[in-house]
Amino acid sequence: MADLQQIEQGMRTVVRDLMTTFPLSSSHILVMGVSTSEVVGQRIGTAGSGQAAEIIFRVLNEMRTDFHFHIAFQCCEHLNRALVVERETAARFGLEEVSVIPVPKAGGSMAAYAYEHFRDPVVVESIRAHAGIDIGDTLIGMHLKQVAVPFRPSIRSIGEAHVTMAYTRPKLIGGSRAVYVRNEANESCT
Repeated sequence: MADLQQIEQGMRTVVRDLMTTFPLSSSHILVMGVSTSEVVGQRIGTAGSGQAAEIIFRVLNEMRTDFHFHIAFQCCEHLNRALVVERETAARFGLEEVSVIPVPKAGGSMAAYAYEHFRDPVVVESIRAHAGIDIGDTLIGMHLKQVAVPFRPSIRSIGEAHVTMAYTRPKLIGGSRAVYVRNEANESCT
């Protein structure tokens, strides 16, 4: 079993790293893909850990309270990677609710924990999140807005699980004359 203090410190580190690079606010959704099995050193989907889920949820919930961003927890493939969110998040972002309750064996330990501990949880089929943290290679890319920008946190793992992160940016459109940063040199089009 991975050290519980190390899991907590790792979570705080990766969320701070993300907030430094891409400050989240109340207008953003952070999608979380978490294999608690991988966190505790086992193969994905084989040994879900309620202890790891509790620590990860607690840290994220504290950060959410401080910075007011929204969190979506991705379920496992048995629920088609649906997501657990607060009802308030679903309403604010126009997300369509589906009927299912995640449990550790169908949804995963992390999503099941989130469902049991959010104030008013609902499950939605899909989102277009602004940033994501993937702990244990759960493949969250399908839930990120275009264009995803990979971001390397200052640590490579939480517990025994590999960590990858991304934030999103608007698409850059146009050709050779397109401007992406406003300055006086590019004001005239004549």
